[in-house]
Amino acid sequence: MSALKDVILEYVKNEYLEEGDDREVNFDTPLISGGIVDSFSMVSLKVFLETKYNISIPDAKASPEAFDSVNNIIVLLKEFGIE
Repeated sequence: MSALKDVILEYVKNEYLEEGDDREVNFDTPLISGGIVDSFSMVSLKVFLETKYNISIPDAKASPEAFDSVNNIIVLLKEFGIE
């Protein structure tokens, strides 16, 4: 599971942090409520996960709470058998 967390964390850092952004981002960092991921970015993160893991996340499951940290995303992915 650590590899899964690392893949998602690296994606978030590479896609949503500006060059020189010194914020520490880890598995528990609030992504949406912390202002790192906005609603548009959440959609791109959802598409990334769906494409990478060949799943379809229903909009009802793609809530801000489900995407608010890497750990929350892992919980969501477990529902689709991704571990």
